[in-house]
Amino acid sequence: MGAIQIIAEIKWNNRDPVYIQVIRYFKTRIASGSLEAGQEIPSRRELAAMLKINPNTAQRAYKEMEEQGLIHTERNLPSRITTDRDVLAGVREELIQSALADFLDSIRPMDIPLEELLELVKRQYRGKGGAGHD
Repeated sequence: MGAIQIIAEIKWNNRDPVYIQVIRYFKTRIASGSLEAGQEIPSRRELAAMLKINPNTAQRAYKEMEEQGLIHTERNLPSRITTDRDVLAGVREELIQSALADFLDSIRPMDIPLEELLELVKRQYRGKGGAGHD
């Protein structure tokens, strides 16, 4: 039950609604490969109990993930991560683009030359556990 064990890693923030943070958590785990295509995930009630959140919040997160095609649920069977490769690839791209947009919005006012910025990013990335990623 790998999915259930890693759920405890969510770090809540006060900016975003909890259901959005739950969705982002699942997307991050999908993008990193921690949750794999077709993998069973906890029921809505199990998730709510594990995270100590309102069951309606868990329901809302699952409903949204189903609408986005991230998970699917058939009748009374457990929900599973999608096996649609296009959806899975899109999750990674979406997270990268979102993080880049946030970063650029915060750094742009400093008017740092692009070459300097790229060098700083490379240095920080390598220093934070990146082993030779270019």
